Amino acid sequence: MGQALPQDAAIPREGRIDFPGMDLAAIREDVAVIDALLRDIADRPVDLTDPDWQAKLSAAAPPAEEAGVAVEAAAALAALLDVYEFGDEVARDEVRRVFRAHRAFSWGVGLRGEFPSAAAEFRRRLVHISARDQSADPRDDLMEIWELCEWARDNGIDVESVLHAVADLSGEVDHFGMGSTRRLILRGLERH
Repeated sequence: MGQALPQDAAIPREGRIDFPGMDLAAIREDVAVIDALLRDIADRPVDLTDPDWQAKLSAAAPPAEEAGVAVEAAAALAALLDVYEFGDEVARDEVRRVFRAHRAFSWGVGLRGEFPSAAAEFRRRLVHISARDQSADPRDDLMEIWELCEWARDNGIDVESVLHAVADLSGEVDHFGMGSTRRLILRGLERH
């Protein structure tokens, strides 16, 4: 079960969640526009025969910045994650659908900026993985989960309680034969 909704949030009968200033339909529209702007960047081939391809890729601006929509992308991502984290299962399913339908957005928009604490950053990054409900290769998600958990342990964070809380929000569909997102999140309990 997710955390309690903010007091000024309301869930109409049809299950659509509305937060003041956050209309999920409007967020979905913003994500669709950002996704379209990121698609060419996401689909751009990488010349693996170039011996400097990794350095060039690492030096490139983040995709949303390159597309000129970094501020809008960050706002849309924050709004989606807020709805996901504080909404009910209907809202979380809708957020998962938004991420699945807009793969360039899912790939090219990440969390940036400062967090109030290491624990808050750890939880928000796990919520982001959970909301994406598996990337094109869930092995990447699993590696990210393991790296985040190792970082959190190194920072003295109670990893187990956060993993269980985020797993409770996570989807139970096995999209690619590696287990559900809930199961992948809980694999963060493993030490590598």
